[in-house]
Order: sequence, then structure tokens, then C-alpha cells
Amino acid sequence: MNTLQLYNPATGQAIEAVTTNKPADITSYIAPARAAQKAWAKVPFNERLQIIQAFGEAIIEQVDELALTLCKETGKPLQQAKNEIKGAQNRIQFFGEEMASYLAPTHAKNDPGTQEYLWMEPIGLIGNISAWNYPYNVGFNIFIPALLAGNAVFYKPSELVALTGLAFKQAFDKVGLPKHLFNLIQGKGEIGAALIDVGLDAYFFTGSYKTGVKIAQQLAPQLKPLQLELGGKDPLYIMEDVADVKKAAVNAAEGAFYNNGQSCCAVERIYVHAPIYEEFVAHFVEEVKSYNVGDPLHPDTFIGPLARKEQIPFLANQVADAVQKGATILLGGKAIAGKGYYFEPTVLVDVTHHMEVMKEESFGPIIGIQKVSNDAEALQLMNDTNYGLTAAIFSSDEARAEAILSQVDAGTVYWNCCDRVSPWLPWSGRNSSGLGSSLASFGIQSFLKPKAYHKRPA
Repeated sequence: MNTLQLYNPATGQAIEAVTTNKPADITSYIAPARAAQKAWAKVPFNERLQIIQAFGEAIIEQVDELALTLCKETGKPLQQAKNEIKGAQNRIQFFGEEMASYLAPTHAKNDPGTQEYLWMEPIGLIGNISAWNYPYNVGFNIFIPALLAGNAVFYKPSELVALTGLAFKQAFDKVGLPKHLFNLIQGKGEIGAALIDVGLDAYFFTGSYKTGVKIAQQLAPQLKPLQLELGGKDPLYIMEDVADVKKAAVNAAEGAFYNNGQSCCAVERIYVHAPIYEEFVAHFVEEVKSYNVGDPLHPDTFIGPLARKEQIPFLANQVADAVQKGATILLGGKAIAGKGYYFEPTVLVDVTHHMEVMKEESFGPIIGIQKVSNDAEALQLMNDTNYGLTAAIFSSDEARAEAILSQVDAGTVYWNCCDRVSPWLPWSGRNSSGLGSSLASFGIQSFLKPKAYHKRPA
């Protein structure tokens, strides 16, 4: 029996081991899953929805226990873990309210000779290779609409959140989801590669750009649908006309450091108009200094450990590169000695786009703040990236902000807010941030395939 040992990033100590899959397991699941999917697709939508809603209720009933598990697996502060579990429920609400209308046949054209209809059918078997940083949010984005649409799912969580993945399976079993519709696949990267090799009907991946490219290359000969939700280097521009500079700094700091900066839509670089630059930076540093760093189980902790030990030298190298090229460290800048995978909340100024910290995704508690002279310079810098996930502007002037945001090449833009996702709006990345869209109507259609009916009386 193969096992996967999990470690608590707050202590570096082993916490639990889970049984992993072999490629042969995945192959053996396919025939039962196909049979189950065909039967599931015939179940009335409202009955499918009742099971999914019961799943959500089962998760909430265990919120304290599941939050503790997530905290131990990833180092996410306990309150933030609870926030994620509760917040993910709005996916069930949205898809439950909106999906039925997409499943109903649509009369496309009324012609005396030929009636034209559009039918939407489930795709079949869905491969979902998911992420560790927000396993409830990114998991629910995919397997909830996939199941509601009448598909079966092969769900592979990140190996870092294998216990959370197991909790999903147990909750589905508890509420009576028919067997073989939610197939849990446990293991590291090699089992994910095996999942792609078996030739499911569509694949959805959330993770890094590097891994996303590998999956796309591996899947290309199969000509199967693929959706990629990848990383970002998300910019925030603070205009000089903000009503309250301190409030802007507080909001920007939370956008950068929530979940220890381990979010694809976290603020990763900040541009501040010169007239308020010094004031903004002072308030920003003051806010970050107030963050409690430590045991994620402590209720006052805002920043816990990094989920991955390997991220510590990566962040240290970004800091060293920036300092060598002229940046100034105002706060932090190094790993925290002792147990666990901790890195100091780090604020850098005097940064430029010659530095890796302003160009490559950090995915940690580190931010560079750059002074800009005008809106045109800010726009040029915001677009100076291979990524295109989110971008934000804080300003009192909506029209001025929108004039810039309309020119930013990103899938999501924010005015006076940042680092948020709504299931009522599509979540999509451009360029190196991904392919396709989840959530909103796009996230419904992603799990359906159209069939055109031409009906002519004999």
C-alpha cells in the first residue's frame, strides 16, 4: 500500500498519512464512473441539487473540525480557514439558482419548415486537478457545477490537502451521492499525470503556470477540453485622489498579505502616485507591523507559516535580487528562525521592473511598492507582465479609474477593492494566467456540450 505523509507547516512535524492511488486504480474507476454518470444525467435537476445542497450542509456542520484540518495541512490561520469554508457555500447557491435554465432545451429559430433547437448535455467524465491554497473555493468552483450538470468527477486534490480531499469524499458519501460519481484520486504529480493519460472527457486544473503548460502539452494529442486557472502578478494602483490614504493602505495590505499572500489574486505589486507615496508607505508599513505572525491555531494570528517549505528560499532569492538591484527593505526580508516554514512579512520600496519581485509571482508575504508620476506610467507598468488575472485601482474618481482599467489586460478588475471572487462573475485569466473561465454563466457552460436539433415534420 502506498501512503502519503502529511506535515504541519507550523511545526514541520508529521501529522497523518493517507493512502495514495496507483495508475491502475484510475483505469479501474472509469467503467463504473461512466455507468454512474449516464444514470446521474437522467436524474431530475432538482434531485441532483438536493444532494449537492445536503453536501454543503454536511460541510458546514463540521466547519470547526474541517477548519482545524485545513489549518494543520496548510498553515492557514484558523479563522481564515473557517472564512473559506463558509464563503465557498455561495457557489452552491449560485449554481443551484442558475444552472437549471441552461439545461432546458432552447428554441433557436421558428421556421415553418424546420424547427431549430439547442440542447445542452453533460460532458461525461471530468478530471479536476485542484490546488492547496483555497481547496474549498477552487474545488467547489469545479466539482459542484460539474456534478449539478450531470457529470461524474475524478477529483485530485493537491497532496498538501489530502485530508481535506478525503473530507469531501466522506461528505458526499454521507449525503447519498451515488457511488462512482465523485472519484477521489490521491497522490503527487505522477498520479496527476496518470489521470490525464487515461483520457477523461475534459480536464480542469488550478495551479502554477509551469504545471499548467505541462498538462496542456501532455493533453494536446487527445484533443480534449482543458481549462487552466493559473497564477498572477496582480497590480494595484493607488491614485492621489483617494479619500482616505490610511484606509487605502490598510485595504491594500490585507489584499497583499491575507492567506500569507498565497493567492493567485493577491496583490503582488503596488504603484502609488507620487504626491501621496510617502504617506501611503508609512501607513502601509504601520498596518503590516500590526499583523500577528505565529501559530495559525491562535485566534489572533493573521499570518501563519508558508504551506510549502520550498517557498522560503524562493522568497529569499527575490529579496536578495531586489536589494542587489537597489531596493530598500522597510520590513522583514528573511525567514523566521525556529520550527515551521515562516517568512517575515516583507515590504520593499525603491523597486523597479528590473527586479524579479515586480515581475515574477511571489506567492508569499512579500510586496514591492513603486512610485509613479502619472496614470500613463501606472498603466504601462500594470500591463508590463506575462500574467493577466486581476488588477485594481483605488481612487475617488470612478471614470478616471475605469479609463485605465479598460486598458489593463486582465480577466478581473477592481475599483476600490481587491482580492475577491464572486460566483456571479466569471473567473478567468489571460496570457500566462490561464485558459477558459469558471463561475458565472461561463462556469456552467464549461461542463456542458451543445447539441443542435433540426426538426422537420415528415
